Amino acid sequence: MATYLTRTASSTTDAQRKTWTLSFWVKPANMNADAGGAQEYHYVYQTGGGSTGYFRMDSNQKIRWRDYTSGGSPDYLKITNRLFRDPSAWYHIVLRCDTTQATAADRIRLYVNGELQEWQNANYPAQNHVTFINSTNPYQIGESSTNSLRSTYLSQYIMCAGQSYAPTAFGSTNANGIWVPISQPSVTYGANGFKLDFAGTGTSADASGFGADTSGNNNHFATTALGTNPNTKDTPQNNFCTFNGVAMNRFGYPILAEGNLKITDSSNGIWRICGSSQGFTSGKWYWETRYTGSNAVMSGFLDVNNYTASRVYSAGGDQYPGNLSGSNSFGYRSNGTLFHNGNTTSGKTSWESAGDIMGLAVDMDNKAVYAHVNGTYVDSGDPTSGASKTGSLFNFTPTNYISPAVSVSAAGNNGAQMNWGNPSFTISSGNADANGYGNFEYAVPSGYYAVCTKNLAQYG
Repeated sequence: MATYLTRTASSTTDAQRKTWTLSFWVKPANMNADAGGAQEYHYVYQTGGGSTGYFRMDSNQKIRWRDYTSGGSPDYLKITNRLFRDPSAWYHIVLRCDTTQATAADRIRLYVNGELQEWQNANYPAQNHVTFINSTNPYQIGESSTNSLRSTYLSQYIMCAGQSYAPTAFGSTNANGIWVPISQPSVTYGANGFKLDFAGTGTSADASGFGADTSGNNNHFATTALGTNPNTKDTPQNNFCTFNGVAMNRFGYPILAEGNLKITDSSNGIWRICGSSQGFTSGKWYWETRYTGSNAVMSGFLDVNNYTASRVYSAGGDQYPGNLSGSNSFGYRSNGTLFHNGNTTSGKTSWESAGDIMGLAVDMDNKAVYAHVNGTYVDSGDPTSGASKTGSLFNFTPTNYISPAVSVSAAGNNGAQMNWGNPSFTISSGNADANGYGNFEYAVPSGYYAVCTKNLAQYG
């Protein structure tokens, strides 16, 4: 079950149900139902007595708002023309409702990253319609009776009850032309409004909980199925690498979970590969792979220019980093075998005990890769050796850019958890890179960096 939050307002008014603004940031995760992905994501869900109000993404990756009255009259449903299929991006979503407006199109408006979106139908709510959202029925974020967010990331979730605001109240364009959050929006929240920053860790509806309201209203949410590591370093201000959940980047359809940071499979005998959401052409990069047990795992990277979908499929059989000759790709299997450009090297340190961590240090400037197992570098590798490439496990010559990738050959639905600086698992020590980004179990080699947008903008 995915994490979800609930709160029930003790009272409300028609004004707060006719006019309201919902603003939040979301990074979708596993988006393909054909590969174990989510059928739908619920951003808000309220139901009672057969009536329903919700705002969600559906299985076609379209966003929809619905306000349904028991018996089916009225039943207002709005669906976007646009699809939202990028699992590597943070979207800023603003749903602006004001049913008092004389113009129908102004009664329910959707903005994404500051831009007004088009609805595919004209089923606007009637003037002065009292919506189900902001009623005294349970307000749920991330869950309905049958569907959930399923590993999706959320940040700065705001409800302004009784107020209609443009997206510029919550976001702005920075010097690089990127739409970014306003950390403390100057807005009126209204009696049932709230602001969730997801900074706490407790499950109770209080100021220290995961669902703490920081608007000043103390409209705190209780949290269910919180997990052990709910607060992430992946934010709209600094986007970290994850697995790429789009089907074309998951050859054989491995199963993704934990915010696209865990990879597993349920079918034995075939290697199934998944690429990641970020890549680089220069710089030095570090990440960790944690073995979860009962599975064969291979972690490494792909030269994206040579490792295309058509080439993988034409090769047939197993797909894993390093299996194609001339591909400038590399894989380190959990049994201690290396794969590189279609070649194999056996006898290296294995990492097949549950909880083992294999760290990769990829030097794009000198075209060398180093690996450690639980902190000890294989072949006495020295990631800081530069042009001498001391203990490098593979010297490569990429023709385009390198992107991390992992392959699994499953048994018991286990596999690996990835840490590109934003781990889904608990870190016992805690190590950041020299820029202060990331949270790693082992020390980041000098000159190497977590795979995230702020570092990529500077070095990648």
